[in-house]
Amino acid sequence: MSICQAIEAVLLALLAFESYAKWVHPAHIYVIMAVFASARAFEMPSTQALVPNLVELPLVPAALALSSLTNRAAFIIGPAAGGLLYAFGAHVPYSVCAIVYAAASILSSRLPRKSANSTRTVENKSIFSGIRFIYARRDILGVISLDLFAVLFGGVTALLPAFAQDILHTDPWGLGVLRLAPAIGALVVSVILARHPIEHNAGLKMFGAVIVFGSAITAFAFSRSLLLSAAILCVAGAADIVSVLVRSSLVQIGTPDEMRGRVSAVSSLFINTSNQLGEFESGVTASWFGIIPATVIGGVVSVLVACSWMYLFPNLRNVKSLSRSGEV
Repeated sequence: MSICQAIEAVLLALLAFESYAKWVHPAHIYVIMAVFASARAFEMPSTQALVPNLVELPLVPAALALSSLTNRAAFIIGPAAGGLLYAFGAHVPYSVCAIVYAAASILSSRLPRKSANSTRTVENKSIFSGIRFIYARRDILGVISLDLFAVLFGGVTALLPAFAQDILHTDPWGLGVLRLAPAIGALVVSVILARHPIEHNAGLKMFGAVIVFGSAITAFAFSRSLLLSAAILCVAGAADIVSVLVRSSLVQIGTPDEMRGRVSAVSSLFINTSNQLGEFESGVTASWFGIIPATVIGGVVSVLVACSWMYLFPNLRNVKSLSRSGEV
């Protein structure tokens, strides 16, 4: 994690220098961002896998909620701060980001090293060992695949500009409100769950959250008021973060130390894939059926996926507590 953050700091410093010197070229940006994305691909699983080794297992859900809280706050504050800093020149926000990443790299390298909870070694050293492990563990397979299909069909981010212009007849400010609403809902719930983690009926609450998410997306399709649409998206963001935190906790707690990084890498792949393919799916279905039918279809399918997964993976439905390693 520290090495990846150091690489990202160097790349951002390079962008800052090129911006200041007026040497920026589109080809340079593409190359830098490709390397940056590669570093992120290694950093994200490492970050997720570290959490259970930094806190005791009963505290993992609260730690993940706190992590989500800071991430959501960054998603809200970051773009606004970047816009303000850009007023002083394009090199300024790049420079600030480079300094922040460098500081993160130094702090990450100083994290306490905790001995692994398991002394077993990974027998299969291939890059597919994480996939094999997930396939053999139906509970983890159910958690990760639920995220893949629910987000794949239920996401509406790509359609928000069309809703803002053609359905709600609002301006770019209104679009910004729509984009901000899910993050606010997720931020509020993250604050609550960081203080009061889910202790009972975690499995049912996870499925219930996905059902609420899909229902909110369906309701959003029929709204004609900007404020009502923003409120519905707040509910969707709040429900989504409940599902995300339960799923993340189940994966982190239910995976042994020696496999956690590999499983986190596969989980990250599923999450990123579902986000990107979900936007593509939204665009395709909108071009076929129209914006509103496409959104309704996505929301309904998300609900159907949650209901189906409840019976395909009954062990997940029966999970009671996250603080005791997914106790059933």
